[in-house]
Amino acid sequence: MLFQNALLFLPDGHYHAGCLRVNGGRIAEIAGALSPLPGEETLDCGRRKLVPGLIDIHTHGRMMRDFCEGTPDAFDALAAAYIGEGVTTVCPTSMTLPLPRLEEIFSAYAAWRPTNTSGARLVGINMEGPFLSAAKKGAHEEKYIVPADSEAFDRLWQAAGGHIRLCDVAPEIPGNLDFIRKAKERCTVSVAHTGGSYEEVMAGFKAGAKGATHLFNGMSGFSHRSPGAPGAVFDGAEYAELICDGEHVAPPALRAAVRLLGLERLVVISDSVTPAGMPEGARCALGGETVVIRGGKAQLPDGTIAGSIVSLLEELRRLVAFGIPEETALLGCTRNPARAIGETEIGELAEGKMADLLLLGYDYRAERVYRDGKEQVRNEK
Repeated sequence: MLFQNALLFLPDGHYHAGCLRVNGGRIAEIAGALSPLPGEETLDCGRRKLVPGLIDIHTHGRMMRDFCEGTPDAFDALAAAYIGEGVTTVCPTSMTLPLPRLEEIFSAYAAWRPTNTSGARLVGINMEGPFLSAAKKGAHEEKYIVPADSEAFDRLWQAAGGHIRLCDVAPEIPGNLDFIRKAKERCTVSVAHTGGSYEEVMAGFKAGAKGATHLFNGMSGFSHRSPGAPGAVFDGAEYAELICDGEHVAPPALRAAVRLLGLERLVVISDSVTPAGMPEGARCALGGETVVIRGGKAQLPDGTIAGSIVSLLEELRRLVAFGIPEETALLGCTRNPARAIGETEIGELAEGKMADLLLLGYDYRAERVYRDGKEQVRNEK
């Protein structure tokens, strides 16, 4: 298939007028001008923006479905829900649950994964919990939080068929640094739900953690005399997740964080939960608590924010509205999350990469979405 007359978002972080050819599910050719081959399907993009499919490495659910349901029906529904907002790759994210239940969920996912040929690609699990700090548990259920355990992780790794891409860990808990040193050989380790000091979190990065889970949320605070976990993230992390809905982090703090993280380290995540995409008043269970959409936010009964209710594409729109350069925001939604989870074949428009493509309308709406070069059926909400 040939995409003509497009504004292509290329790996240099800029738009270029040109054409893109797809063959065999991959990007075969990019040039300023290309002529159709005999019988080749052609789309005139009308000078609209063609960007890589968005990548969300931290999301629990959407449209009243959740990864921790642990059923093929739920996985199918999630794959279909994400694609409607231009998200072609997802790390479905677990909550803190009893270890035997996590094994069941991960086993169900591993069995289902080979059937995931349409909708968003659920590429591998983001294991958020149970190796967290109870002091910064957020919506996670405290009674299931435990110190990091290599034997338990090995069982979960086997259950998932080796498809754990991220493991979230509070580095200040005794024994967790030793776990980080071992787990980093299998997956990306991210510091998360941590009450640790600057020094304790820096020790986590020195032990091998690469990233930070939802910067500023679920961690110790940042001040000029006590920089805490955020200060360590700015100094030591290879990347940092940011929930960019404007609710979890105020726009002025977002702008400051983006400047500190730069073009290479910003990873935009939705951290969306079950009622994402639903109207005001929708409610569900999460982490042993009831979550309700109130005032445009997902909240626990005590008012604690419990994940977001927006998509990655909506966050792109909001970031631009907050004054973040569009190109910076796009790198945070495409190339950078791919790198964070060790994916080398997605996240960029480059010859030889997978043809995961998003054609954007002038209002940043998803006009067409392609995964592996095939246009996807979208139930957009």
